[in-house]
Amino acid sequence: MECCSRSSNFPSDLEYQTGFGNHFSSEAIVGTLPQGQNSPLICPFGLYAEQISGTSFTSPRKLNQRSWLYRIKPSVTHEPFRPRMPRHEKLVSEFNQSNSSATPTQLRWKPVEIPETPTDFIDGLYTICGAGSSYLRHGFAIHMYTANKSMENSAFCNADGDFLIVPQKGRLWITTECGRLQVCPGEIVILPQGYRFAVDLPDGPSRGYVAETFGTHLQLPDLGPIGANGLAAPRDFLVPVAWYEDGSRPGYTIVQKYGGELFTAKQDFSPFNVVAWHGNYVPYKAV
Repeated sequence: MECCSRSSNFPSDLEYQTGFGNHFSSEAIVGTLPQGQNSPLICPFGLYAEQISGTSFTSPRKLNQRSWLYRIKPSVTHEPFRPRMPRHEKLVSEFNQSNSSATPTQLRWKPVEIPETPTDFIDGLYTICGAGSSYLRHGFAIHMYTANKSMENSAFCNADGDFLIVPQKGRLWITTECGRLQVCPGEIVILPQGYRFAVDLPDGPSRGYVAETFGTHLQLPDLGPIGANGLAAPRDFLVPVAWYEDGSRPGYTIVQKYGGELFTAKQDFSPFNVVAWHGNYVPYKAV
C-alpha cells in the first residue's frame, strides 16, 4: 500500500458524504470493505477489523451508534499510556467548588492573542467554564484554543466527550481515522469521543471555540411548530471519505485526554491507517 503524507496531500476540493445520523460507508481502495459481515476471519487485503462504539453495546437500534474500521495495523499496538509531562494546567473536566465558582453576572470572552511561542492545538486548548463531570458522564465544558503551528508526528484523542470546534480565525485541516475535513471560520466540526485526530493550520495562526459534551452526543433539535423546513437540514452536514497513510512513523505520539488530564503513548505508525469503514458514529462538519 502506498504511503501518504498528511498535510502535503490535503486537496482543496475534498470529497464528502452528506447526511446526519445516516449509516455511511467508504473505502479508499476498492474491495477493502467486507461484504455481508463486519468481522470476517480474514479481512480483505489482510486488514484488521475494529469497532468503535458511541453508545452502549445494548442500546436500542434507533439510539445505537457504532462504526467498523478496517485498518492496516491494530490501534492497540502502542506503548502503555503515561501522564504527559509537563502537565497541562488549563484543562478542566470536573467542575465543583474546589476548582470553580458560579456567578449571576453576564460574561463574555474576547478573542485572545495568538501566542508567540510555538503552540499546537493541544497546548493551545484551555477551559473557560463548564458544569458536571466527565467521570459521571453528565455535563459539559467550554474551551477556547489558540495555535500557531500544526501538530507534528502526533494525534489527539478525547476520551471524556465529543468536541464541537468553531474556528474564529484561520482554517483547520483535520485528519481523522475516517478521513479528512477542511473547516473554515463560520463552519463547525464535531469530533466524537474516542476518535483520534490531528490538526494542521494551512493559514498559519488560528483560534476559536470548543464545546465539549460529557455522556451524550449532539443531535438536531425537533421541528414541531416551526414547520418542516426550519433550523439545520441533514444535507448541510458533511462526512469524510476514507483516506489512509501507511509506512513507518517512529516515535509517533498519541495524546489522550481522560478525566481532564493528558496521557501519552508512543507507537511506530500513524493512527490514520484506516483503509475502509462503515457505520453511523463518525466525525462530521456543518456548513
